[in-house]
Amino acid sequence: MTRTPPITDAEWEVMNVLWEQSPRTANDVIETLAARMKWHDTTVKTLLSRLVKKGVLKYRPDGNRYLYSPVIPRQRYIREESATFIDRVFGGETTPMLVHFVKNSNLSKDEIDELRRILDEKREEK
Repeated sequence: MTRTPPITDAEWEVMNVLWEQSPRTANDVIETLAARMKWHDTTVKTLLSRLVKKGVLKYRPDGNRYLYSPVIPRQRYIREESATFIDRVFGGETTPMLVHFVKNSNLSKDEIDELRRILDEKREEK
């Protein structure tokens, strides 16, 4: 499998909107992001264009507008970005990463129970 093209933090914002619901017009994306980002319309349109050029988004004409949809699923990006992060910050070792996050997070009892359940399932797979 080829690596996904890298995307910037701003491009992640746009992709998150489209991963939540697609297809969407540029104006739909602009309206959704307007609530939390202070970007001009042209900024969002530039980001959409860059993502299309990277092959991360596709579009199709719909009357006098374009409908944008992701080409690459969110889970694939999460998987690859997580691996890159673990390699870069923790030398590719997952145990130190997990220990760091567990020790430095305020986990609720339910979250701890969920982690325990996941670890128990992993143990059973071995």
